[in-house]
Amino acid sequence: MASLPQTATLSNPATLVATGFGIGLLPRAPGTWGSLAALPVGWAIVHFLGVIGLALAVAVVFAVGWWAAQTVSQQGDDADPAAVVIDEVVGQWIVLLATPPEPLLYGLAFVAFRLFDIAKPFPVSWAERRFAGGLGIMADDVLAAGYAVAVVLAVRWWLG
Repeated sequence: MASLPQTATLSNPATLVATGFGIGLLPRAPGTWGSLAALPVGWAIVHFLGVIGLALAVAVVFAVGWWAAQTVSQQGDDADPAAVVIDEVVGQWIVLLATPPEPLLYGLAFVAFRLFDIAKPFPVSWAERRFAGGLGIMADDVLAAGYAVAVVLAVRWWLG
């Protein structure tokens, strides 16, 4: 199971949000599970509320996620607990803003985001080190999403 401070429980709203409603507690690759879970939710938001709805959801969840990640990270010794996956949700949704709701392109968006979130090329790695607490947890995923958006847009351009 992904680690969280012993004081963190899903009955705590910050923990519930930070772990993506418990998805971050899955035993292996919680960030990947968080990103994967973000896909159908992001698709539903786009389907029912449009891209503007998803953009608003990104802004709201970023703000709430910052608070939740900050709160949970202060409860233990780990500055960026693996169980905190709300940052992956926001990052994945940012990539979906540039991705038409087609299965292959959603697959590309998922793989590209995970690649850049794990590899952490500059300035993703810089942001992770530079910003402390909830902002640092959220910021590196936003920057990783920027790289993934570039990949999605390049593939869309190449495919015509």
